[in-house]
Amino acid sequence: MTAAAHDNQGLVHSHGRAASRRNLTIALGLTVGYMVVELAGGFLANSLSLLADAGHMITDAGAIGLALLAMWIAGRPASIERTFGLHRSEVLAALANALALWLIAGLIFFEAYRRFLDVPAVDGRLMLVVGGVGLLVNLAAAAVLRPSAKESLNVEGAFLHVVSDVLGSIAVIGAGLLILTTGWAMADPIFGAVIGLLIVISSARLLWKVLHVLMEGTPAHLDLHGLCQRLEQLDGITGVHDIHAWSITTGYDALSAHVTADEAALNNPGQILERLRNIASQEFGISHVTIQLEDSEDGCVEDHHIAHPG
Repeated sequence: MTAAAHDNQGLVHSHGRAASRRNLTIALGLTVGYMVVELAGGFLANSLSLLADAGHMITDAGAIGLALLAMWIAGRPASIERTFGLHRSEVLAALANALALWLIAGLIFFEAYRRFLDVPAVDGRLMLVVGGVGLLVNLAAAAVLRPSAKESLNVEGAFLHVVSDVLGSIAVIGAGLLILTTGWAMADPIFGAVIGLLIVISSARLLWKVLHVLMEGTPAHLDLHGLCQRLEQLDGITGVHDIHAWSITTGYDALSAHVTADEAALNNPGQILERLRNIASQEFGISHVTIQLEDSEDGCVEDHHIAHPG
C-alpha cells in the first residue's frame, strides 16, 4: 500500500469514528433523560412492561457509555506490546453488550413468570402515556445511531439496545391499551415476556458477528477467491497461497499472503509488490496488507493452503 493510500484510509476511519462518537453522545443524552421518567412511571403504574423497558434503558445507557469508552481506548496508539493497538476493545464492547442483552432478557423472563403466578393490579393509562413518550425518544435515539451502526460493530451493539427499546415501547403501548379497554392485567407480564424474546432475537445476530471477528474469520464483505484471482491476473504472478484475511475491528481488515512469481517479476520485486498491495487495499478495501514474494511453493513451510478457483 502506498503512503498516500494508507493515510487516506486512516483519515476516513478517523472521520467515521468522530461521527460515531458524536452520535453515541447524543443517543446517551436522550436515553438517560428518559430513563428516569420511565423508571418512575413503572413503579407508579406497577407495570412489568414499563419496568422491563426502563431496566433495558439502564443497560442502553451502560451500553452506549461502554461503546464510547471502547472507542476512546481503541484510539490509543499502538505499542511494542500491542502492535495492532487496542482496536479490539470495540469488538469486546460489542460482545459485552450482546451478553448484557441476554442477561436482561433472562431477568425479564423470571419476573414475567413470577407475575403469571400472581398478577398484580396495573395502571394502564400511565403505561400508555409513558410508553408513548418512550417510543418517540427511542425512535429519535435509533435514528441518530443507525448511520454509524452500519460501519461499526461497537456502535451496532449500542444501536440494538435502542432498537430493542423501540420494540419494548411498542409492547408497553399494546399492553396499556389492552388493560384500559379490557381490564386484562395478564397482558402486562405477557408483553413483558415478548420484550425479552425480542431482545434475545435482536442480539443473536450481533453476537454471531462478534464471535466471527474474534475467531479471526474472513471479513463477510471480502471475496477472498475473487482477490486471489485478481492477484493472479498480474503479469509475472504464478500463484497465491497461504492467504489469511481477518478483521482487527470493524473497518480495519488485515491480509497476509504468499505470492509466487516468475524470474522476470522477481527481478523487480518492489514494483510488483506495490501493484499487489494496491489491488488488495484500493480494490478490496483492506487496510493492512502483508505480502511475501516467492519463486515457488517448495520452500514454504506454512500448512494453511486454502484452495481457490484458478
